[in-house]
Amino acid sequence: MNETKSGITGFIQKLIVVEDNEFKAAIASFLFIFILMAAYYVLRPVRDAMASDWTDAEVSMLWTLNFFISLILVAFYGLVVSKVRFNRLVPSIYTAFALSFVAFYVIVNGADDAVLIDKAFYVWVSVFALFHVSVFWSFMSDTFNKEQAGRLFGTLSAGAGLGAIVGPLISGLFASSVGIETLMLIAAVMLLLPVPIILFLQQQKITELGNADLAVSSDQLKLGGNPLNGFKDFFTNPYLLGIGVFIILYTGIGSFVYLEQKNLLAAYDRDTRTMIYGYRDVIVNSLTFILAFFVTGRVVTKLGMPVALPVIPILIIFGMLILAFSPLLIMALALHVISKAGNYGLTRPAREMLFTQVSREERFKTKPVIDIVAYRGGDVLMGWFFTGLTQGLGLGLAAVAAVGAGIAALWAFVGYKLGRSYEDSAKNQRDQGE
Repeated sequence: MNETKSGITGFIQKLIVVEDNEFKAAIASFLFIFILMAAYYVLRPVRDAMASDWTDAEVSMLWTLNFFISLILVAFYGLVVSKVRFNRLVPSIYTAFALSFVAFYVIVNGADDAVLIDKAFYVWVSVFALFHVSVFWSFMSDTFNKEQAGRLFGTLSAGAGLGAIVGPLISGLFASSVGIETLMLIAAVMLLLPVPIILFLQQQKITELGNADLAVSSDQLKLGGNPLNGFKDFFTNPYLLGIGVFIILYTGIGSFVYLEQKNLLAAYDRDTRTMIYGYRDVIVNSLTFILAFFVTGRVVTKLGMPVALPVIPILIIFGMLILAFSPLLIMALALHVISKAGNYGLTRPAREMLFTQVSREERFKTKPVIDIVAYRGGDVLMGWFFTGLTQGLGLGLAAVAAVGAGIAALWAFVGYKLGRSYEDSAKNQRDQGE
């Protein structure tokens, strides 16, 4: 039995390039993000199916509302980070989101205005979509050191991809039999499962991972500081601002593709849209798993960040140009698959490695500003820009796709510059260590 277990463990360690002392923490982190993403993707097809009932302007208005809610929530989060004991911070966040979906379950069952509840649910799931994963990666950047992150973050993204495969399958299989209200309860229960994993990882960081220097000492139980430092650091630190611009450009591409899909799917009923979105997400997340598990860590370690960050934007340039000449639903769906799978499987974990170069306060205060406020700000900006191109100027899909290709080119350039900055900073730290 022990020999078999040792053989399996050795195979996994070789496959994901993990050291003996990192194995338990890597598996726990993999399970952590798997559960989080499965919970989110239980709800995502339901949310996305709602949007085709609304106009581009209505969706853009919801994105604008989402931005302001996210802005308020991140500011409040900055206050919480400053005041709450650090070891209780992350478990409390996921417990709060779980309770919010229990509340939605109760409200949906007793509400008279379905449209208002649909839009409230759409906005809140969109807030949750970024917040829960931002907190996860902040926690990971604070658990693993720079060298460990370079090898392991791709594997963790594979866990996200696997969870994102299971989640929409749960929705697809059970939505019609149990109803969307019960899916909310399922997601709420799932969000409570990572709490003991978080406590385990906090202990692993100090013991087997050997990152006691990253741990919070007894006199640093709270981060303290100004709750709004995250906003200040975002605008005054060129490195952090560059990450924010990178994300805004990514949202620009995502917004263009999302709204084109929405328009092309308007002719279908909601059940059919949900089915298409569900299968689309399964394909995206299957590719994400393959990329993250087998490609990301090796690309980062062998080719470096200046390649890992801009490679997907470069592919999107060509995809947008193809879409300009072939403005069909299948092409829009294919471009979505390339964009999302490439981002989740390669670009996202590489981007998260950038945060191993910043302080703990910046990870937990500035990172949510970047991941949530900047992201949703990009949604608002690009959503209204898209609406202006389509409903204002009357441009068709081909012309809009050509504009998207230009945005992707700028996205690739910013990714390359960030990658160079990361490599230069890491080299300077190594030189100083010598």
